[in-house]
Amino acid sequence: MNIKSNEKKENSAIELVIQVSAEEFEAAINKVYNRQKKNITLPGFRKGKAPRKMVETMYGAQVFYEDAIEESYPAAYEKALEETGIEPVAYPKLEIQEVGKDGYTFKALVTVRPEVSIKDYKGMAIAKNEVKVTAADIKNELKPYIDRASRLVSVERKAKKGDTAVIDFEGFKDGVPFEGGKGENYSLELGSGSFVPGFEDQVIGMKAGDEKDIDITFPEDYTPELAGAAVVFKVKVHEVKEKQEPEVDDEFAKDVSEFDTLEEFKKDLGEKLKERRQAQADRDFETAVVDALIEKLECDVPEAMVDYRADKMMEDYAARMQNSGIPMEDYLRIMGMTMDDLRAQAKTAADRAVRSSLALEAVAEAEKIEVTDADVDAEVARLAKEYSLPEEKVRESVDVKDIMKDLASQKALELVKDSVKKPAKKAAAKKGEEGESGEEKKPAKKTASKKAAQEKETEEKQEQTQAE
Repeated sequence: MNIKSNEKKENSAIELVIQVSAEEFEAAINKVYNRQKKNITLPGFRKGKAPRKMVETMYGAQVFYEDAIEESYPAAYEKALEETGIEPVAYPKLEIQEVGKDGYTFKALVTVRPEVSIKDYKGMAIAKNEVKVTAADIKNELKPYIDRASRLVSVERKAKKGDTAVIDFEGFKDGVPFEGGKGENYSLELGSGSFVPGFEDQVIGMKAGDEKDIDITFPEDYTPELAGAAVVFKVKVHEVKEKQEPEVDDEFAKDVSEFDTLEEFKKDLGEKLKERRQAQADRDFETAVVDALIEKLECDVPEAMVDYRADKMMEDYAARMQNSGIPMEDYLRIMGMTMDDLRAQAKTAADRAVRSSLALEAVAEAEKIEVTDADVDAEVARLAKEYSLPEEKVRESVDVKDIMKDLASQKALELVKDSVKKPAKKAAAKKGEEGESGEEKKPAKKTASKKAAQEKETEEKQEQTQAE
């Protein structure tokens, strides 16, 4: 292998012209012949026994050229990258130029990391959500436990929203029953929205033993057979049940949790909810910081770099679908998407991912951030634990250079996050301050709604104190 030229091009690309010698090409041709000869038949020779020269005489000297080029160019390309120290960030564009008995020459247009500049990344003003948990929040956290511990009890009264009605029903379109429109002893929670719009509302008010015809018009976006159709459901109510909730006390807490008292249970629910909200707030803050860094990034991002990242995302997504047992075609059909739609989404995400990586790498370079062997060892140990693999396997499957680059970016992000300042609060107008008209601003009278809002705020603070 010989590099004939190495030339910088626009759009962060380098053009390499690489020559594969006659000896290398001959070795590749011979390897292809030996792999294919078992399938070659020539008159006068048993299958798989035809000499290479006879095959070339019969089909032409170039018969193995294409496959031999495919066999040999990857190694030549990798060796050229190693010699030049070029680190590609996308697939190369290849062009075969000359092929003959003396070897062949090909051109590789290699996309490399663009020149990047980033300034004023320290001390950015970015808001971070404050995490609060109120008594009302804890009450909502209790609700699923209360629902699971509740029981349905038969009642002799008219059904109301929230009740469960046990019904028989059958639907008719133009007087003819339609498929899927019949059910017996069906337990329908009124207000759940599980039936076609308008159905549950008309069952409300019925009691055990009642029969009724319910007129319904199906939505236009329903199944084609019934979309927009006017139908009649014949409904009979067998039973009305109401939900009876348990007494929410210490005994309830013992039944549904590992705690002995309700207060301990509520405290635990509040702490876990706060942890979840804090984790989400941290993610939102980090996203905002990265978005701000991207805005400060000065660089022309090569399209090939984004396409390469999008391709990797698509490959990862397809692998996840395969592992979950869902064919990609079925997933796209369920989601109402095409492969082009999914690709467009991937490219949007890839563009942001590429820009964020470039921004963080630029910060790491500007701050001269170093990654130590101890940092790498700790990350390998973390990955080994996460994927339940021996550390040796992790080192075999993951490039240490990639680990070091990721760790440097993480350190850069933490540095920027630590430097973030809270946005300055807007100063409130002071008493006697003049407006644009020159008139003195007067304090507005406290309205009844403002007074009520203040009272509500005071009440919520008291509830929060109790919850804590």
